Amino acid sequence: MIEKTLVVLKPDCVQRGFSGEIITRFERVGYKIVGMKMIWPEGDFFKKHYYDVEERHGTEILMGNVKAMTSGPVIAFVLEGVNVIENIRKMVGPTEPKQAQPGTIRGDYAHYTYALADKNKIAVRNIIHASANTKDAEYEISLWFSQQELFNYQTVHEKYTL
Repeated sequence: MIEKTLVVLKPDCVQRGFSGEIITRFERVGYKIVGMKMIWPEGDFFKKHYYDVEERHGTEILMGNVKAMTSGPVIAFVLEGVNVIENIRKMVGPTEPKQAQPGTIRGDYAHYTYALADKNKIAVRNIIHASANTKDAEYEISLWFSQQELFNYQTVHEKYTL
């Protein structure tokens, strides 16, 4: 099934300078970028993005996420492809980098733990966000991108294999 998902390279990723490597990993698998931008949103925007975090994890976690996400610019993009939501989540790895296997993005580029984040009273530094499911992907894409910012085109893979 062809679907779309939102990916956000967080400030800790952008600041460390390996955004291109991560984007390349998605393209090498064959996923198509249909929208992309670098922005530095404000806190209220991230409160909308993390609309259910306060309810699930509390105000302290929500505000830690907002502080981390507003500490620098982010690169947001929409990927399209077969089972893209599930497969991107597999490529990204678990939320806590400590649990992420080598070969996943978090396993290869992050090492932070929940315990260290709690000790320092900050959000876990895990470099990347990817939509968790279809509902979240639809909500997040509409929050981050207008329809005019999303493009419909055919890649070489699609042109010669579909």
